[in-house]
Amino acid sequence: MSEQTIALVTGANKGIGYEIAAGLGALGWKVGVGARDEQRRESAVEKLRAGGADAFGVPLDVTDDESVTGAAALLDERFGRLDVLVNNAAVVGGFPQEPTKISLDVIRAVVETNVIGVVRVINTMLPLLRRSASPRIVNLSSETGSLARQSEPGSDFSFLSAGYMPSKTFLNAITVQYAKELGDTHILINNACPGYVATDLNGFRGVRTPEQGAATPIRLATLPDDGPTGGFFDDEGVVPW
Repeated sequence: MSEQTIALVTGANKGIGYEIAAGLGALGWKVGVGARDEQRRESAVEKLRAGGADAFGVPLDVTDDESVTGAAALLDERFGRLDVLVNNAAVVGGFPQEPTKISLDVIRAVVETNVIGVVRVINTMLPLLRRSASPRIVNLSSETGSLARQSEPGSDFSFLSAGYMPSKTFLNAITVQYAKELGDTHILINNACPGYVATDLNGFRGVRTPEQGAATPIRLATLPDDGPTGGFFDDEGVVPW
């Protein structure tokens, strides 16, 4: 069995996910690049390896049971365990998203990836994570999912989003439930807010770089055994629910 830390990052072929994989690879970890598209996945793996990371591709569509099961089987066969799972894959669903006008199909598609996909991946990978000495789960959330920040007078989140933002609120709540259930284990699970990062998710309108956005997820992936669990964090500290 490999003595290296084994990590899997979903949606790691580009953007924040790619930079998380690069950052974990720089620590000497073996990093699985989870992605649906074969060409983009292998291109990311090749680029990561060129940069010195010990990366490998993991065919993974978080919305598909068979794909997630296959990814777990690959990790089990090659390593027998998983040390760190970073759930980064997400979709926006397009805008505008006024609640009175949004298509129910859009809401379903966003929740399927951003929430159900996370649950699917976590539950499928749990047997492998339980075999790790220091397992960590990091879910990529967003401060736009914070009800406290959404409801603040003069909030920057005054735009309407009946799909994406509520999906992150849902994800926050799910993470709390996982932390409660796993509280008597050594698995630490937390949510990370990367900030407003310029990626194709927002048409590259963000003001932070993917490297900056990857900093908090990497910190949570490398928490010590006495680190927090069931929390929501960004670069400045705790994000209010």
